[in-house]
Amino acid sequence: MVSFTVIAAAVLAAVPSVLTAPSGITSLINHETVGKNLEARQGGYYTFWSEGGGSFRCNQQGGGKYTCNWNGRPGGGFVAGTGFKPGGSRTVRYSGTYEAKGPGYLALYGWTRNPLIEYYVIESWDIIAPGEPWTPKGSFTFEEGTYELFTSQRVNKPSIEGTRTFTQYWSVRTEKRVGGTITTQKHFDAWAKAGMRLGWHDYMVLCTEGFSNGTLLPSGSSTITVS
Repeated sequence: MVSFTVIAAAVLAAVPSVLTAPSGITSLINHETVGKNLEARQGGYYTFWSEGGGSFRCNQQGGGKYTCNWNGRPGGGFVAGTGFKPGGSRTVRYSGTYEAKGPGYLALYGWTRNPLIEYYVIESWDIIAPGEPWTPKGSFTFEEGTYELFTSQRVNKPSIEGTRTFTQYWSVRTEKRVGGTITTQKHFDAWAKAGMRLGWHDYMVLCTEGFSNGTLLPSGSSTITVS
């Protein structure tokens, strides 16, 4: 089984004990603001948010299904997804296709309040290029797979509570997949054991995200159905 650290090293070159983006590369997408555009449709929640240059075409198809096609330019990025409000302890099943090049993720993405936490359960990716240093917090394995845990901090950045300083939690699969079951409580419990405390849950979506980092540009397509 290949660890995320090894995968990242192969993609982004040498990775120290605290993961950092390559020199000169910084995150250009304020994907925290996606929560402000959350819409309730057909019994679920759908979001589509983009900024900067590029072609980002995402559409909800109904029944928990959405499609995306993207081709980014410097300074551009997007997030689209279908999910739940509130989030919390759920069994999230998803299926579909995800073909991506460049920075971005296919991930379960959400927020909690008090404390204000932005979190990701990353299922697949092409390039992971963190905007802030990632601190390893261990790993855990259960019937759905093995995930490595990380934290990071954003200082005075946009959030669902305005401009704030907040912590990010990350679960990253050691083996990519597109389709399966995400039992959120398993991740919440693993984070708690690692000292990563959550607050009360706001929203949660199974999202496709792409963003430009320096000369690295995103492109690709996805079709995802969430239940």
